[in-house]
Amino acid sequence: MAYSVIKENDLFLVTDLFGDISTDSTEGFGLYTKDTRFLSHLKLTVNGAKPIFLASESDRNYVSNIVLTNPDIKVGEKLWRESVEIKRTRFIYKGILYETIRATNFNPHLQRFSIKLEIDADFKDMFIIRGFQDGQFGRKTGVRQLASGFSIDYGGVDDVKRSLLVEWMEAPGHVTVSNEGAVIAYYMDLEAGQSASIELFFVPVINETYPQRHSHADAIQELQRMYADWEQRSTGVASNHPVFDSLYRRGLSDIRALLTDLGFGLFPVAGLPWYAVPFGRDSLITALQLLPVHPEIAKGTIMTMARYQGEKSDNWRDEQPGKIMHELRDGELANTNQVPFTPYYGTVDAMPLFLILIGEYVKWTDDIQLFEEMMPNIRRALEWIDTCGDLDESSFVTYNKESAKGITNQGWKDSSNSVVHRNGEYAQAPIALAEVQGYVYQAKTTIAELLRTMKPYSNDNKMIAWSSNLIAEAEELSKLFEKEFWVESDRFYALALDCGREQVETVTSNPGHVLMSGMLNPDRAAAVADKLLSKEMFSGYGIRTMAEGEKGYNPISYHNGSVWPHDNSLCLMGLNHEGFHKEALTVMEGLLAASSSFENHRLPELFCGYSANKDTPIHYPVACSPQAWAAATPFVFIEVMLGMQLDYMTRQISLHPVLPVGMDWLSVRRLRLGSGVLDVDVKRRNETCAYHILANTTGWTVVSH
Repeated sequence: MAYSVIKENDLFLVTDLFGDISTDSTEGFGLYTKDTRFLSHLKLTVNGAKPIFLASESDRNYVSNIVLTNPDIKVGEKLWRESVEIKRTRFIYKGILYETIRATNFNPHLQRFSIKLEIDADFKDMFIIRGFQDGQFGRKTGVRQLASGFSIDYGGVDDVKRSLLVEWMEAPGHVTVSNEGAVIAYYMDLEAGQSASIELFFVPVINETYPQRHSHADAIQELQRMYADWEQRSTGVASNHPVFDSLYRRGLSDIRALLTDLGFGLFPVAGLPWYAVPFGRDSLITALQLLPVHPEIAKGTIMTMARYQGEKSDNWRDEQPGKIMHELRDGELANTNQVPFTPYYGTVDAMPLFLILIGEYVKWTDDIQLFEEMMPNIRRALEWIDTCGDLDESSFVTYNKESAKGITNQGWKDSSNSVVHRNGEYAQAPIALAEVQGYVYQAKTTIAELLRTMKPYSNDNKMIAWSSNLIAEAEELSKLFEKEFWVESDRFYALALDCGREQVETVTSNPGHVLMSGMLNPDRAAAVADKLLSKEMFSGYGIRTMAEGEKGYNPISYHNGSVWPHDNSLCLMGLNHEGFHKEALTVMEGLLAASSSFENHRLPELFCGYSANKDTPIHYPVACSPQAWAAATPFVFIEVMLGMQLDYMTRQISLHPVLPVGMDWLSVRRLRLGSGVLDVDVKRRNETCAYHILANTTGWTVVSH
């Protein structure tokens, strides 16, 4: 990864590997909150020269450690090469970026040198930085020198006052402020082996609301405690497979860094650096992946999505009553309605995914109170599915962009070229995507199951009738789906139906998501599993988004031939649900092999779809990392390796354990279900795997299948 990134709640920092920020960089380096860059330029020099990079530690998401040294400086105050070690340590705590610069003299003599920092803020909106949007924006109103720092101020066209406050513990030797920001200089005289530290605070201020500052020592100690508590409350997983163990730990750390709370509970934002905001689809899928590890994150996600559920018809934002948001932005352009993201509702799958997450969360936790609280939201989401979602009255959920600045394709493959016919022509809206119909089926049957099972609903005739209606609607959808989406010549399902209800026959991963819905008959489910693992679809490192050989196939495209870990994880859920354990193992083994080639065993948002006969998977050039649903992919592995399925009506946990090549034992501890936990060990015995239950306080019965 060619950058360093740290995040805590809704403040995050992206720098180059030196720890610097350059305004003219294309990577969008900076310190961000509320979709605004509060720190746009940060440059450290030693005696006026750029230091030499030695190391950057990024294994912990809450703290960045960068080690530098000086070049050979012969002009002015001479400095022998590599005489001074400079360590930059930074972390974020409660809305403040803390930085410590520690200099150590390794010259055997007294050494005099200066450390200078150039600092500026441009307060640019994220949409402008990404090059997606131009527009009207405010201006910098000045730079003020203060008793223990300085402030760079900005007045926005949205009437929001924004400032970057920079403070220090020890005053610099010299400070210069101008319209271009500030330059601070520290002059150091260090004896051999002596060290000195500079402690700085970078504070984004909005409408003169100042977060409380803590000492560096207290802040980092509290951060460490918070991360230790997160890990302790997580499902404990260990094995003799070091790559998996590392991938699992990395996923836990990445998800913790991506958590944000808008006042309704913790939920995962989509990813860094571009998508550190609430995303309907991404946040919902990540919370679904997290259920075996941290089920409470689903509650925060559900509550946040419910808070922003659509209430009216607004074409500018693609909003309709009952819709779940796609993306929420809070920058200057959004606040002045120059972009429709306040929030924007251009998504077709967030509504059924919202319902699926509610249902699965209640199954895992028995949180009947949340189900009751969400009943109005459930009804509105279902009403949208049956009315506004059926644009062409085809009985399928479809999408069509109305907003002038909205998203053309509104499924998870939302690039403009992702729904393409075999002749190379792009499908025209309204479009019905295969996976969305599976989500709708799963949403209706899941809600129906809860209505039939949970008290007091199971004794309410109206609720029983509603449940029966939902099941009948789901079965009608299943029959219609088989009739209109099945492509006999491919023994597979079409990617979509276009505006003329013509099949988009291109072979893609989308139908793989339908497996987890339970909508397919056994023969058709087997055909889907076979196709997903075919040489055209499976690269060796994962399932491709589009089959090799299709006219639209491109292994270096965003959605038409690349490999997305989260896409694979949803296919894995389906393979496990349908009992295709061998195929699921193959997919897991491919992803594990891929992860060993990425820094810190972190699966990125996506990687190129080239076959595994290459030495290593090829990086996609602008993939987000960390990305929430990629980070949560190894959590799905737990369910798959246990072969775990839940039957809520009978309160049975069904297990059929399988382990990937290279793993002989798996230990799972504190897996929360209901009000209790499950502890289970799995061991390989020749060609089979056996499980042993060490503790079960869940109230559920464990059975083999």
